[in-house]
Amino acid sequence: MTLQQEIVGNAMQMAVVSLQPGQTVYCEAGKFLFKTTNVTMETRLSGPSANGSGGQQGQSGGMGGLLRQAMGTAMQVGQRMLAGESLAFQYFTSQGGQGTVGFAGVLPGEMRALELDGTRAWFAEKDAFVAAESTVDFGIAFAGGRTGMSGGEGFILEKFTGYGTVIIAGAGNFIDLNPADFGGRIEVDTGCVVAFEEGIQYGVQRVGGLNRQGIMNAVFGGEGLSLATLEGNGRVILQSMTIESLANALKKAQGGDKQGPTGGLFSTHAG
Repeated sequence: MTLQQEIVGNAMQMAVVSLQPGQTVYCEAGKFLFKTTNVTMETRLSGPSANGSGGQQGQSGGMGGLLRQAMGTAMQVGQRMLAGESLAFQYFTSQGGQGTVGFAGVLPGEMRALELDGTRAWFAEKDAFVAAESTVDFGIAFAGGRTGMSGGEGFILEKFTGYGTVIIAGAGNFIDLNPADFGGRIEVDTGCVVAFEEGIQYGVQRVGGLNRQGIMNAVFGGEGLSLATLEGNGRVILQSMTIESLANALKKAQGGDKQGPTGGLFSTHAG
């Protein structure tokens, strides 16, 4: 069953979802905006299952099934805790007729509905997830080893698999690119990556070499030490604003910015 949704608004977009009787959509805690009275809301620690049963498939099978379900839920919660994500999901199901639910992101910016057909997963930056059909699985992916650790934002990613619609949000405006249209590889500020299709190779590289120009880029260029690299043939979604730049702009407006004219390694990080 296709999720009927409309993204509305400009500077701070919202997703308005129309649910058919019995249809379920879920979101991370804090992304819910409004609902009609015939839509039930339930908060669970467990994520959805691939068959759309909302994480309850382990209720059968006696004590063994309950134990496996508990262990699976604990593993999911542990991964989300390690990633700094919400520990619980909110599930919304329409009862006795068509219902409506509204969701919103947490930053000024755009939202995008991605359609999964079961052949390709999508990866997104941490906190990009807003809501999805119960037939879409939410997971955590690690960019891996030293590459991810050196990239900051790129180490932990959200992963979406299965079938159906998933709604993501980012800061500022979105631009869609395909690295194949630019020689097969693009280099991006690590904070500007919103999402990309499976098949795109994600990595992190140092800005310049350990020479005079490389040090100048890192210290005074505003990019720090690393850039994200995206290679392959597939969709990539970038955002025009980073959370760090928004935080620094707010601190500067409040008279608390101390980064001066240099940026780069001398930037004041919000925290």
